[in-house]
Amino acid sequence: MNTGSNYRYIDREKSWLNFNARVLQEAADETVPLLDRLRFLGIFSNNLDEFFRVRFAAIRRLSLSGETGVKILGGITAQQLLKDITEIVIKQQADSLKILSDIEKQLEKENIIIVNENELCQEHQEYVHDLFIQKVSPELVTIILNDLAEFPLLKDTAGYLAIKLVMNTEAKSKVLGLVKPKNEIRYAIIEKPKNINRIVVLPSIGEKQYIMLLDDVIRYNLSSIFNIFDYKSISAHMIKITRDAQLDIDSDMSKSMLQKIATSVKDRRIGEPVRFVYDKTIDKDTLAFFLNRMKIDSTDSIIPGGRYHNRRDYMDFPNLGRFDLLYQQKKQLDVPGLSLEGSILNKIATKDFLISAPYQSYSYLIKFLREAALDPKVSSIKITLYRLAKNSQIISSLINAAKNGKRVVVQIELQARFDEANNISYAEQMQQEGIELIFGIKGLKVHSKICVIERFEEGKTKRYGFISTGNFNESTAKVYTDVTLLTSHQQILKDVSKIFDFFEINYRLHRYKHLIVSPHYSRGKFYKLIDREIHNALAGRPAYINLKMNSLSDIAMIDKLYDASNAGVKMKLQIRGICSLIPGIKGMSENIEAISIVDNFLEHSRLFIFCNDNNPEVFISSADFMTRNLDGRVEVTCPIYQDDIKKQLMDTFEVGWKGNVKARFHSEKLDNKYRIRKEDEPVFRAQLETYNYYKNQQETSKDNLF
Repeated sequence: MNTGSNYRYIDREKSWLNFNARVLQEAADETVPLLDRLRFLGIFSNNLDEFFRVRFAAIRRLSLSGETGVKILGGITAQQLLKDITEIVIKQQADSLKILSDIEKQLEKENIIIVNENELCQEHQEYVHDLFIQKVSPELVTIILNDLAEFPLLKDTAGYLAIKLVMNTEAKSKVLGLVKPKNEIRYAIIEKPKNINRIVVLPSIGEKQYIMLLDDVIRYNLSSIFNIFDYKSISAHMIKITRDAQLDIDSDMSKSMLQKIATSVKDRRIGEPVRFVYDKTIDKDTLAFFLNRMKIDSTDSIIPGGRYHNRRDYMDFPNLGRFDLLYQQKKQLDVPGLSLEGSILNKIATKDFLISAPYQSYSYLIKFLREAALDPKVSSIKITLYRLAKNSQIISSLINAAKNGKRVVVQIELQARFDEANNISYAEQMQQEGIELIFGIKGLKVHSKICVIERFEEGKTKRYGFISTGNFNESTAKVYTDVTLLTSHQQILKDVSKIFDFFEINYRLHRYKHLIVSPHYSRGKFYKLIDREIHNALAGRPAYINLKMNSLSDIAMIDKLYDASNAGVKMKLQIRGICSLIPGIKGMSENIEAISIVDNFLEHSRLFIFCNDNNPEVFISSADFMTRNLDGRVEVTCPIYQDDIKKQLMDTFEVGWKGNVKARFHSEKLDNKYRIRKEDEPVFRAQLETYNYYKNQQETSKDNLF
């Protein structure tokens, strides 16, 4: 198989699949609590679904475009890349099934037993049948397929049972005195209901706890579903289809952006199939029937799988009261100097503060907005929103502000992938409450995480605000590592206000004195920062670059980092996901080391540190070094001026870098080798030590009060 490397870069799709392999490593890791290992299997599956809906679908579009000879990154054609991806995924799927089997055996030792329809004890048979009759059966959609002129549209990533009924024709043959005909076969399909929890907890027996998947509840009751048919045998096997999730935006000028996105999201349900996953034990004739009727051919990714698909549901596996089989949940820490009791704006007026989620409480951000909503001196709130919690306290706070007569301006990104419907719903809700909405800029997604409020103080307007590396989402703030700067730095916030001016009048470009803003300035500014390190290294002065981000795939930026390496600039890269840069190659990247940390929390913050001749410049950002972030989105990178916060970010970068438990090396081999600790080196788990770092800060701050 082509590795996807042309000696300078790793193909981004293969690098992403390699990241998902690291997630699978966590599921396989016996030091990870058992129920969390199941959660990682769910994350692996969910990630793979999104990959096929977006990235695989995009490559497939290219492969079908007719430009068959066009080569992409890594020097291979789109057609070859599709084949390589399918080969990688088939292997990963097989690995995941082995891991699941091992987890189930370990769970059984803990008296947690997952049973199928053939393993039900007598005590559970009646329970499962009653559950089916009362709750499951009324929700089922069952379709007999043989006589349908048109095959029904299967939903994207939904789980289906493909049914084969071998009809009983023997009695009819004897009566007529005919030669026994071939068995008549009927095919059907059952869609599993989404509003019923797939993980069914059965009554405990003694110390043993029992789990059954909804799929098997249905299998156990197939006779109840098909009792009107005289059949000889019946079988049920899972299938799943993944569709192209690209949004095709209507160009009709008479429609609002809200209408266009809503229509496009609805049309996604009929996107072209890009992957068909099936139970590898399915009968060949049944598989052939479904592939033929669904018009799926060899150009699509046809992947054999196990008995169960959609293992993303394991992300919601019940805890069963077994907290000993889960990571210990640590109490979120306070931010020293901030309180949820008094005025948070008065505190920010004196100095900047940094919130580091999920180690520290995200409630400070909600407190900021709720205080602004009530404060008579506050006249306006402006904020960008990308992904929101299902029951968003952010939205509640903004509506509260509007009801209190504040001018509230919200730039909400309707094209936040797979959150479009949620954002449309929130947009409609905010419109009804009189909030001014901005729906973005043609050709640009707004991915920046910024907020500014205006407050009238002593005869003039003063600004307060926050800038973040992550979404304003209190749910993901519990599991994503992100940092948010709370500030009253007037010059920085003046730049933030200019960005909102750009949203409203986007043909007018602004100059920013402090912020680095995509798509107009980020690439050029980062080049200059790297060039300065190159200049210092060549002059014999201290030079280094420390970068933390989710993905690094922009080729021109990688080339610039290679130039810096060749000039002698030392670089430490913490790249959680895609890394198309190949580190450690003599004459190209020998001064670059790159690791990825995958652990209990999702590493999400973006942090850029430049040596600047031992006078470090530190930035937080919403942007990765990807072409889309640098050239195709509105992103904000913010300098950190306050010394204590600058030190805190540099310290925590080094804490992450020292990790010797969950850190893997990026390499051309895509082998995800762990950083191995030396014999005399203590275990250093980066996320745990980061928590301890902030805990020590909190305790030191309390000690200083006495």
